[in-house]
Order: sequence, then C-alpha cells, then structure tokens
Amino acid sequence: MKLYGGIDLHSNNSVVALLDEQDQVVYRKRLANEVGCVLAALEPYGDGIEGLVVESTYNWYWLVDALMESGYRLHLANTAAIVQYSGLKYSDDDSDAAWLAKLLRLGLLPEGYIYPKEERAVRDLLRRRSRLVQQHTANVLAVQNLLSRNRGHALSSNEIKRLTPAAVNALLPDANLALAVQSTLLAMRGQEAAIDLLEREACAQVRCQPAYRHLLTTSGIGQVLGLTILLETGPIERFAHVGNYASYSRCVGSERLSNGKRKGRGNTKSGNKYLAWAYLEAANFAVRYNPRIKRYYQRKRAKTNGVVAIKTVAHKLARACYHMLREGSDFDVERAFA
Repeated sequence: MKLYGGIDLHSNNSVVALLDEQDQVVYRKRLANEVGCVLAALEPYGDGIEGLVVESTYNWYWLVDALMESGYRLHLANTAAIVQYSGLKYSDDDSDAAWLAKLLRLGLLPEGYIYPKEERAVRDLLRRRSRLVQQHTANVLAVQNLLSRNRGHALSSNEIKRLTPAAVNALLPDANLALAVQSTLLAMRGQEAAIDLLEREACAQVRCQPAYRHLLTTSGIGQVLGLTILLETGPIERFAHVGNYASYSRCVGSERLSNGKRKGRGNTKSGNKYLAWAYLEAANFAVRYNPRIKRYYQRKRAKTNGVVAIKTVAHKLARACYHMLREGSDFDVERAFA
C-alpha cells in the first residue's frame, strides 16, 4: 500500500498525517518536535511511504535534514504558492497536514528547493550579514533623528560613523542625550565588526569557484552581490529556462488575467527576495558606471519612469547571469543589452 505523508510544522509540535491512495487517513497525530518521536511514529509505515511533505516554515531545517538522513523522500512545500482548500468552511492543523499529503499524491504540490545542508550554512551566513546591515542602518538613522531633533540639523552617515566620544559630548552637552548616541555608536561598532567577519568568511569559502569569478565580471556586481547571487541561486541546473530564473528572482511582473481583463496582481511574494534585492542593487550600480547600460536605462526611462526602467535593467542582468552560470562565461554587455 502506497502512503503519502504531510507534516504541519509548528514551533514546538507537528501534526503528522499519512494518507493512502484513496485519501483515507491511515495515521494522524500531533507530536513533539523531537527527531526520535517523529521517526518512531513513521517507522511502522516506512516501506510504504512514497514521500513526505514538510511546510517551508522558518524552522524546517532540523526536520527535513533528519528525515532525509533516515532515507525518506522529502518534499518542501512552497506555502506561498499553495491554494487552500476550495469549498471547505473549516480547517485546522489536522486538515492542513492531510491537505499537504493529498497535494503530493495528486502531483499538484508546489515545491521549494531543499538546499544542501552544508551549502545552506554558508548561504545563511550571508543572510545574517544582511540582517546586521539593516540593523546598522537603523542605528545610523536613529542617531541622525536624535541630532536633528536636538540640534536642528543632522549629520551624514559617514560623519556619524567617524564620531568619537569627545565629539559627541561637544555636539550634545546634555549627558543623557550624549549617552544615548554613544551607546548606539557602540552597537554600530560591534555590528560593523560582525558584518566584516561574516563577509570575509563567506567569501573565503566560495572565492575559488569559477561561477563566482564569472559573476564578478558583470557590471554592477561586486563581492557582496556576487556572493548573494551565487549562494541564493544554488545549482543553476534547477532552472530549466531563463524565464524560470527571472521569475524566481522577482524580476518579472505578477498579474492575473481572465478574458483579457486584469484580476488582481497575482502573488508578488513568490520567489527569492534576496536575489530581487541583489539584482536591483546591481542595476543601480550598473547604470551609474557602465555607459552602455546607462543609455539603455535612459531610453526605457523616457518611455516609462525611473522605477520601471531600473527593474528592466535588473531583469536584463538576471537573464545575463543565468546564461553566464549555465555556460561558464564572463559578462558580455553587448549581448545582454542588445
């Protein structure tokens, strides 16, 4: 008997459901988030399980890794693309788990990519760096706002980074205000050190890869953007066509049409937000420093607006990087922006 499993994963427990080929529930139970507990529950049905589905929630790593190491065939559900049960008036964790199993049985499950465990850890270093950069930027803005409120004008971000305790005391005679700024500057120094450490470690682990060196030949792509694109893309072979990759990078529009009429914008959150950021950043740099790309951007901007034009450049860069990674070649601006 063939069985199909769905696991509705939560922060401290999971609902496991197994369905047979007639969608009859063979097993369903809420279990603690412990590897031994989940494996023990599945063991009596192991030989018949065709596949298991786990939702791509924030905490899926431990469960997917353990089940794959135990020999189960795993599928990572793309929750953003799953259509909820049409016609049902009530749903709960039990029905969610069974619905995942049913989608797998029917061959209708939208799947996410299961990044290899070792490579995933390097990618997550760069994601951690990204969060630290956001926090650092927030701290810079906090100091700027404080100075603006109390002095009538702010300092630039570079001026803030160069502030010393003596300079802060001179700017803000009030001891409490000076302490607020100095404490924020201390946090910024720690963030800057951590950002540099994570970037150097990620770079050290991938700098020898030919694909990374090819990406660095692209206009607008430096070390951080090259690392982001390489690590977030993963094996380029998983994208059958360039359009699939551009869509995954959120470089194409999203809309729904019916009878020639627009029916909403579609799912704009599908895809990889880190790749979307990387290609937009690369586009902004490219139009500033590459004359050929700048002329292309200006032509597009004359017909639309700056936002649409820069997204068009990002789309072109994403398509170019796809072919470069596929072919193992360097960037050719004439080919990319013909």
